[in-house]
Amino acid sequence: MPAFRSVFANPLIHIEKMPSMKSLFRVFFWLLLSGLSVTLVASAGLYLYLSPKLPPVDSLREVKLQTPLRVYSSDGKLIGEFGEQRRTPLKYDQIPPLYIKALLAAEDAEFFEHHGVSLRGLVRAGSHLLKSGQIQSGGSTLTMQLARDFFLTRKQIFSRKFNEILLSIEIERKFTKEEILELFNNKMFFGNRAYGLQAAAQIYYGRDVQDLSAAQYAMIVGVLKAPSAYNPLANPKRAMIRRDWILGRMHKLNYIDQATYQAAINEPNTASYHGTTLDVNAPYVAEMARQEALDRFGEATYIDGYRVYTSVDSSLQAAAQTALIRGLMDYDQRHGYRGPERHLKPSTDQDYNDWLDELQTIPVLGGLLPAAVLEVKPREIKVLLSDSDIVELTWEQGFENLRPYLTEDSRGAVYKAATEFLKTGDVVRIIRDADGNWRFNQVPAVQSALVALDPVDGAIRSLVGGFDFKQSHFNRVTQGARQPGSSFKPLLYTAALENGFTPASIINDAPIVIENTGSGVAWRPENDDGKFVGPMRLRQALYRSRNLVSIRLLRAIGMQNALDSLERFGFNKRDFPRDLTLALGTHELTPLQMATAYASFANGGFKVTPYLVTRIEDSNGRIVYEANPQKVCRSCAQPNQPELDETGQAAQPVTVTNAAPRIIDERIAYLMDSMLKDVVEKGTGRLAKQRLERSDLAGKTGTTNGPRDTWFAGYNPKMVATVWVGFDQNTLLGRREFGSSAALPIWIDFMRAALEGMPEQLRRQPEGIVTVRINPDTGKPAQSGDPDAIFEVFLSEDRGRTASSSLEETEQATLPEELF
Repeated sequence: MPAFRSVFANPLIHIEKMPSMKSLFRVFFWLLLSGLSVTLVASAGLYLYLSPKLPPVDSLREVKLQTPLRVYSSDGKLIGEFGEQRRTPLKYDQIPPLYIKALLAAEDAEFFEHHGVSLRGLVRAGSHLLKSGQIQSGGSTLTMQLARDFFLTRKQIFSRKFNEILLSIEIERKFTKEEILELFNNKMFFGNRAYGLQAAAQIYYGRDVQDLSAAQYAMIVGVLKAPSAYNPLANPKRAMIRRDWILGRMHKLNYIDQATYQAAINEPNTASYHGTTLDVNAPYVAEMARQEALDRFGEATYIDGYRVYTSVDSSLQAAAQTALIRGLMDYDQRHGYRGPERHLKPSTDQDYNDWLDELQTIPVLGGLLPAAVLEVKPREIKVLLSDSDIVELTWEQGFENLRPYLTEDSRGAVYKAATEFLKTGDVVRIIRDADGNWRFNQVPAVQSALVALDPVDGAIRSLVGGFDFKQSHFNRVTQGARQPGSSFKPLLYTAALENGFTPASIINDAPIVIENTGSGVAWRPENDDGKFVGPMRLRQALYRSRNLVSIRLLRAIGMQNALDSLERFGFNKRDFPRDLTLALGTHELTPLQMATAYASFANGGFKVTPYLVTRIEDSNGRIVYEANPQKVCRSCAQPNQPELDETGQAAQPVTVTNAAPRIIDERIAYLMDSMLKDVVEKGTGRLAKQRLERSDLAGKTGTTNGPRDTWFAGYNPKMVATVWVGFDQNTLLGRREFGSSAALPIWIDFMRAALEGMPEQLRRQPEGIVTVRINPDTGKPAQSGDPDAIFEVFLSEDRGRTASSSLEETEQATLPEELF
């Protein structure tokens, strides 16, 4: 007992026996230190384990964003884009500040305060994990998201998160905040093939990123959370919820005021799919440029951001496209209405949603919109368009002279009422005319091709390979080899002038019968009109396009001479038939080959090679390819002489190293140009003279048997263009169709635009050419006082020579013929 009392009687003795507060603090300190040490050692070990495996963040400076191939016209207009990832990189100062605020409000409000990692965000993410047992958010900053998308994966594992943290810290050390934002907004995926902010603005709103509203910025930012789940096109309801939450965050953080917030919240969802916005409709050109780039750079073509610049002029391309479409529609209307494209089953929906779905699968061709007939009255119809608009068409809107197609040569009687040929559910086509009014029409079955070249260097200035690229990718300019018919004759006449003939030489336009010893069937060639007019001058024979004269001419100069002459125009003579059908243009050639040959007449006798791509730039603007075409250089043989063009005007000097070779003597080229001008002045091409009212036009029509192919190849000294019209199936065009009726109107419409404002280019007469008065019937020098005498041009050494007698002697000896 006493001992027991003494303990409680003396409190000091009790305190010494119990642990002191200082000891407890010391224990806690060492436990904390041990824990931190273990954490640091673990972190250091983890760092040492992960760090060597991390990529160097400096590689971000050299990173190549996958950017599509883009094709441009010569004046910088976009005509094509190719690649799975649509992307248009922006510099930081091009990113709108309001968009940045929307991004920070949604993803990382502390972006400009932290150093790559937000402890608050990580704690919040950890708290969510402890509460739910699942990873709901990763607490990632923008820098961490950038690190993940550039270097890592989206797989939700802890090692990836540690890698994110380490990479983010390193990125923040090496890059400014502005550089990080620039990389982020050019890299991230925004759904619907849109990579980067600018591509997203174009795809969802069809506008530049600078032109969007606060609500639209919030909508785009909302996609980042999950591009499929919050896509305004695929899931508009969820996208709107996400957008409004972001707008609320922006308001809470004082990024926008109350009025802006309220207006943005009330703004409807205006997102809709916008494909690539092209400045110029030139799909055949874009495809040719794509193929050339692919040949040079392989599959990197589609991801390395190459920019291909072509020689095509945007205004000329638009003119060519319009001329071709109008010409084919005019031909089609001359031959009658073929009936509806298809018939839709009766709609089961009062809103016609099933019809709308089907209409949306039918492409717009040449501006012709597909439409479903809703109601038919005798003099009026009502149609439904794919965008759900309803259009009413009266009888005056395309029906007044409508006739049914029977054959290529005949049509039925004019329709009296729409009920005769239409019923509810029929799919038809309508188009707006120049005045903006709707008109009833149909997609032409006939096809065409147009190509225009600069005769000085062969640059392709416009090219249309068919009625519509969506209808057929077949490029008839480069792939559609067809018989050129009489448009081929000038190449043969060139050889004749070089072999002793003159424009005044007399040749007999009379029937010929050529026996075929192999088949036993005689060949009796005819002229297009089935008539024969007897002896005529070579000039007349060309502008009147007489087939029998061409056959006699080929026989006279000899097959080998003719083939050798053709080879210099760029043809392979081994491809041509070695028979007299060659004179009628029976060997198939492409419109581009014909345009190239005619360029030699336009430029005074030089051979140019057509080209399309002028240069290719990489994503940094460095030129990786540049064309070096051969150019016409008339002074190259005489270096001290000033360079003149075909009209005698001063021209840009051209170095000898890229001078185009001369393939036709300058004087022969002048004679041919003179004869081809007469085709336009008073021959089969005179419609061009009547409508364009110019004296510097030359060219030649072409019509093959059937007819199946119609052509016009023509030029002035600044532009050469070739047009072909025919059916892909090589079927008949109709007996009243010729080069002058089907192809020439398209050529005229194009050249009207191409030569607008350009003064006439009158060709300079070269030395060694003389002008002589001749008798038009004999081709010989006229007697003094002859009232019928006309002027003709000759080579100075051929003055007064006709070569008619030598031709007759040659024919009598070698060419069996029967005159009747």
